[in-house]
Amino acid sequence: MHFPLFSLALLLLDCMDYGHSLNHRGKRSRRANTGLYPICKGCLLCSKDNGCLSCQQKLFFYLRRQGMRQFGECLHSCPSGYYGLRAPEMNRCARCKIDNCDTCFSKDFCTKCKAGSYLHKGRCFEECPEAFVPLEEHMECVEGCEVGPWSSWGTCIKNEKTCGYKWGLETRRRQIVKKPARDTIPCPTIAESRRCKMEKRHCPGERKQKAKVKGAGRRKKKRARAKERKQFVALQTTESTDL
Repeated sequence: MHFPLFSLALLLLDCMDYGHSLNHRGKRSRRANTGLYPICKGCLLCSKDNGCLSCQQKLFFYLRRQGMRQFGECLHSCPSGYYGLRAPEMNRCARCKIDNCDTCFSKDFCTKCKAGSYLHKGRCFEECPEAFVPLEEHMECVEGCEVGPWSSWGTCIKNEKTCGYKWGLETRRRQIVKKPARDTIPCPTIAESRRCKMEKRHCPGERKQKAKVKGAGRRKKKRARAKERKQFVALQTTESTDL
């Protein structure tokens, strides 16, 4: 009666020991899959040759290439030129599809361009589109200063006169239609001048006035010379009297 009970107890002990052995080997196997190699950090499943095959939750699977070799990594954030794409089965790093993009929100929307390119509406440009100007501190294109059309050339003038000179300057202007997005952004020139030839070299009545002034000058000089002659004659007469 006691022998069968004793045999049953031994059998149970053997089963427990075998289960413990399997459980211990399973734990060692899981540790080998996740932490045995440096490239297996953050992996759920990993191999020595291919790196991570699947990642822990919230991490992104990234397939890194080195020459002919490629291996998987599990990252908290994707590297330059990639963006994080979340999916029920596994999060992964997807490549940006925009030229010269360093960081993107999705495959078709860039948030930061590579050096030498300007960001504009999710794209990267070597030069900003028309009506936009580069903001160097952030390497992005912003709305510039918008100006209206040029006016016609104004009257040719010099020294606030429209006559009396051979050459003068004429000016045209345009108005600011829209101020720039920032005060530090300069507006294009709103006025420009060029050399012009005056239609009337002499102002009306100018010749008569000049002749009148000239004649008055001559008469003045003539009176001055006559006065000098009188003074000279008077001086000679005085000297003769004294002798």
